[in-house]
Amino acid sequence: MKTVLTIAGSDPSGGAGIQADLKTMTCLGVYGMSVITALTAQNTTGVVGILESEPEFVEQQLDCVFTDIRPDAVKIGMVSNAAIIRSIAAKLRQYQAEHIVVDPVMVSTSGSVLLQNDALTALKEELFPLAEVITPNLKEGEQLCGFEINTKEDMLRAADTIGCKLTGAVALKGGHSLTDADDLLMMDGESYWYRAKRIENINTHGTGCTLSSAIASFLAMGHSLPEAFDRAKTYITACLHAGLNLGAGNGPLHHNYAIAEGGNLQGHILGNHQN
Repeated sequence: MKTVLTIAGSDPSGGAGIQADLKTMTCLGVYGMSVITALTAQNTTGVVGILESEPEFVEQQLDCVFTDIRPDAVKIGMVSNAAIIRSIAAKLRQYQAEHIVVDPVMVSTSGSVLLQNDALTALKEELFPLAEVITPNLKEGEQLCGFEINTKEDMLRAADTIGCKLTGAVALKGGHSLTDADDLLMMDGESYWYRAKRIENINTHGTGCTLSSAIASFLAMGHSLPEAFDRAKTYITACLHAGLNLGAGNGPLHHNYAIAEGGNLQGHILGNHQN
């Protein structure tokens, strides 16, 4: 069985963070593991508190994972301060981790700021150079490129601006667009568009976590990055279409939609992909 590690914060309501990551990994058929960077007090309406892990404890967690069950891929989500970021980067370099997916979580779906100001510089300098792909949404992309993203041409320019400073790829997520849900992957100077109609569903809590975890899972299985992104987008689109409605705010996705209906999730994704 392929193994995937998520390095992220905890969401007690289960819709985002390591809970969403582990649900995604399990549903896609890989063995999920987690290193917790922070405990949060949050639900579908917002984040009310954050208790960060000590950098040394994050390092201990990483040592325990890599010296026992080595991950085939790594997803990095919420890392709220520079010290934790530097600790993670040092350990990933030490263990020569592969297939690293960095989701630069800056603001939650409910609008809560999750990344301290000094951490953004550390994120760019320490983790981005290790990433096979980074997965910013449009708002995060604007912070990284320095200008507003309103059109497809803006997305191309933003991905090129961000990507020219990286060794890996940029996957710019278009889910915050008002007209569609088209995503852009820029890799080795080539652009790949992943088209999708916008789904009218306010229950989008944890979409970024889910997509990045799915990409890492498919990379662990041996798929190329464009193929991994394609399959991950198929999965998250189906999770949104399933229409789970929980909570008083932006509710979670239906991660196990196919299993709940008695189906085979991997087969469902493969079938949609072939169609």
